[in-house]
Amino acid sequence: METFSEVRQHMIDLYELRIDEPFIISFEYRIGDGNRRQSIFLAELETSEGRRVLRVETPVAPLDDLDAEKCLRINLTQRVGYLAVGDLDSVPYIKMCENLPYAYVGEQELDYTIRNIALAADRMEQFLEPGADLT
Repeated sequence: METFSEVRQHMIDLYELRIDEPFIISFEYRIGDGNRRQSIFLAELETSEGRRVLRVETPVAPLDDLDAEKCLRINLTQRVGYLAVGDLDSVPYIKMCENLPYAYVGEQELDYTIRNIALAADRMEQFLEPGADLT
């Protein structure tokens, strides 16, 4: 895939989009056979060098009652994705993110990244907010 429109078309084939804007889309990723879901956001970003990358992100938990040091220690152990902070409905949230240069964005790689980001974020959410399915 070389363009965001190709990414969009692949996601439309797999999911019902909740947000569908020129350079951002969102959908719900079902976790296992249960009722848990992760909201996934895909957006096209431009690096400072002018290269286009695809960002995959999902909210994990509100930041307000979490220990930043614990989050940074968790971040160090991640094999796929990294933790960041971003607002969700004007509330600071920990987010799990991954940036993929378009040179590496194929259907299999994108599906693999989405699955791993969603599963890691859901496990982290269950650890940080036991019993809740926040996103």
